[in-house]
Amino acid sequence: MKRKLLVTFVAAVISLNSMAIDEGMWLPLLLKKFNETDMMAKGCKLSADDIYSLNHASLKDVVVSLGGGFCTAEVVSEDGLLLTNHHCGFDAIQAHSTPEHDYLTNGFWAYSKDQELQNEGLTASFLVRMDDVTDSVLAKLGDAANDTSRETKLSKIITEMTTAATKGTDYTAQIKPLFNGNQFFMWTYYVFKDVRLVGAPPSSIGKFGGDTDNWMWPRHTGDFSMLRIYCNKDGKPATYSKDNIPYHPKKHLNISLAGYQPKDFAMTMGYPARTDRYLTSYGVALEVDQKAPAIVKIRTKKLQIFKEGMETSATVRIKYASKYAKTSNYWKYYIGQRKGLLRLKIEDKKRAEEMEFTNWVNSGDAARKEKYGKVLPDIADAYAELRKINIHRTYMNEAITQGPEIMNLAYKFEDLATNLAVKGHQEDDINGLIVKLKKAVATQFKNYDMNTDKKLFAALIKMYYDDVDKAQMSDDFKSMVNTYKGDFNKFANDVFSKSMFRDSALISAFFKKPDAKTITNDIAYKTTIAIISNYMKKHNPNVLVLNARLEKDNRLLLAGMMEMKPNKKFYPNANSTMRVSYGSVMDYAPVDAVHYNYYTTLDGIMQKEDTASEEFIVPAKLKELYQKKDFGRYADNGVVKTCFITNNDITGGNSGSPVINGNGELIGIAFDGNWEAMSGDIAFDTELKRCINVDIRYVLFVIDKYAGATNLIQEMTLVGK
Repeated sequence: MKRKLLVTFVAAVISLNSMAIDEGMWLPLLLKKFNETDMMAKGCKLSADDIYSLNHASLKDVVVSLGGGFCTAEVVSEDGLLLTNHHCGFDAIQAHSTPEHDYLTNGFWAYSKDQELQNEGLTASFLVRMDDVTDSVLAKLGDAANDTSRETKLSKIITEMTTAATKGTDYTAQIKPLFNGNQFFMWTYYVFKDVRLVGAPPSSIGKFGGDTDNWMWPRHTGDFSMLRIYCNKDGKPATYSKDNIPYHPKKHLNISLAGYQPKDFAMTMGYPARTDRYLTSYGVALEVDQKAPAIVKIRTKKLQIFKEGMETSATVRIKYASKYAKTSNYWKYYIGQRKGLLRLKIEDKKRAEEMEFTNWVNSGDAARKEKYGKVLPDIADAYAELRKINIHRTYMNEAITQGPEIMNLAYKFEDLATNLAVKGHQEDDINGLIVKLKKAVATQFKNYDMNTDKKLFAALIKMYYDDVDKAQMSDDFKSMVNTYKGDFNKFANDVFSKSMFRDSALISAFFKKPDAKTITNDIAYKTTIAIISNYMKKHNPNVLVLNARLEKDNRLLLAGMMEMKPNKKFYPNANSTMRVSYGSVMDYAPVDAVHYNYYTTLDGIMQKEDTASEEFIVPAKLKELYQKKDFGRYADNGVVKTCFITNNDITGGNSGSPVINGNGELIGIAFDGNWEAMSGDIAFDTELKRCINVDIRYVLFVIDKYAGATNLIQEMTLVGK
C-alpha cells in the first residue's frame, strides 16, 4: 500500500467530530488521544492512564480473555478470583456434571480452594501491551503482486514479527488487521493455563428465562459464574498441577454496593468478537436474503432434535446441554438480526452511502477515478457470483460440518485413509495420525448419543438434498440418495448400523489393525466424502478467490470512504481484541406506548415464575429469601435489583465483561444485547441499542444469601455502602 493512502487513512481515523460517543468499541491505547475528554464529560473520573498503562497497574490488568476470545472475565480478588457469565462457564459446568452431581441443575460452589475444579484447555489471557505496527507491516508487505500472494506474504510477516517480539519471554503475541486491513496492531498477552471452576448458580438462576428471554428486555437472569487463575510457585503460567497456587494479579476490581442512577457513566472493557459495521449493501442483502433464513431453518430443526433427545434421560440432557445452548443462542440472534436490518432499512442506507461515494469518485480528478472507480462495481460482481454458491456454503457450515457428529468424525479420518493407501507408507506418520484421532474420538463420545445423532443425520441430510442446488452436488451423493429412493430414515438406519464411526469400541478395534479400505468402504465416510470433499474441491476454491477479491475491494473502499469524509469519526470493527465502550445507564421505549425501565428486580422473578416451564422455575431457597426479605446488604431501599441496561456498544465475546462506574468500580457483568437492536453487529442503532447487565449486588446476594459461600464474599473488596 502506498504511503499516501496510509496518511489519508490516519487523518480520517483521528477526526472525531460527528458520531455519537456511545457508539464504538475503542482501542485502549488510543483513549488519551480520542476519548478521554468525552468520557469525562459523561461522568468518568478516571484518566486514560488509569484505564490503560504500561507503567503501572491499570484496568487493562483486571480484564482477561477466556479461552482465546469466546468470553471475557474480570479479576475481583488478590487471589485471582474471576467473575464472568454463567453461559461463559457453561461448558465447564456441563463437563463436571453427571446425573449424580448435576451442577447444571443444582449449581456448584467451592467452599474452600481445594474444592475448586480443574478445566482442561481453559485459559485466561491478560493483555500486556498493544502497539501500532502498521508502518512496519506495510513496509515489509510492499506491493504484493495479487491478493493471494498478499495474504501469504502477510501471514509470513506476522509470524516473523510476533516471534521476534516474544523471543526470550513468557508472552504470546498476535498481529491483527483493523479497518479492513488498512491498519495493523500487535497485541501481547500473558496466558494462564490453569483456570478452575469456583462457583455457579443453578441454571434456574443462571439461565432464568431460557430461550424465551434470551436477547430480551426486561431480563431477570443471574448470568454469572466464578473461576480462579492458578500459577506455579514462581507466579508464572503453568498447566494444571496440585502444587499450583492462586495467581496474585497486579490489580483487582473493587465492587460497588452503591448502585447506579439514570445517566450515570458506565464503561465496559472486554474482548468483543466480531462486528461488520462497514459491510456493503451487497453484503447486507446476502445476510437478509440467504444466510440468515438458511441458518434459522437448519438450527430450528437441530434444536428440535436436540430437545427430543434431551427429554429421554438425564444423561442425554447433560451431554447435550452445551450443544443446545450454543445452537439456540445464535438461532435467535439471526432471527432478530434479520428483522432489525429490515426494520432499519440498512441495505437502503448502505446503498445511499455507496451512491454518495460514487458521486465523490466521479467528481474527482483522474487519479481518484483510477484508484476508486472500479471498487463498487467489482464488489457487486463478486457478490453476484457468491450468491450462486452461498446457500451451499451455508448448508455445509450449518447442516454438515456442524451437523451430524458421525460425519464430522469420519471426515477427520481422510488423512489417515490417504496415508494408509500409499504403498510403503511410513509407520511413524500413521502412528502420529492415530494418536491425534484417538483424542478426537475420546472428545466425540464423551458427550454423544447415537439415537440423537441418527435423527440429526436423517433430517439434515434431507434438508441439504432438498435445498441445495443439485447441480452443485456430487454424482456419488445423488446416487446414494437414489439407492434409498429418497428415504433418508432408511439411509440413516444403514449408516448407524454399519459404520464403525457410530461406536468408539469399533474405532478402537480398527486402530489395532488399521487399513485404508476399512475407512474408504465405510458408509458414513463415503457419505461424508461425497458431500464435503466435493464442496472443498469443486466449489471452495472459487469461494476463496471471491473472498480475496472482496477483501481487497473492501479495504480500498473503506480507505476511500475515510478520504471522502475526513470529519467523520471512524472506529475499527471488533476482532476479539480488547476494546473499551462507554455510555450511560439508560431506559428506552422500543415501540409506541411502551416504556422499559432501566432495571429489573427480584419481584419480577416471582412474577415470571411458571412451574410448568423449565425456563421459569424459581428455586425454593430463592423464594424463601424473597418472602422473608432476607436480602442482607445487597438491597437498594429494600429491593434487590437483578439486572440493568446501558447504551454501551457490545457484541459476542463481550459476554462476562465488567461494567464499571465512573470511579472504576464494578457495578455489573455484561451478558446480552437487546432484541430491538439485534442488527447491532452490522448497524448500530443509537436510539434502541442497549447492553443488558446482571447487577453485581444480585450476584453477591446469590453467592452470600443463596449459596452461603461467604468465603468468596470475604475474598472480594466491597465498597460504597
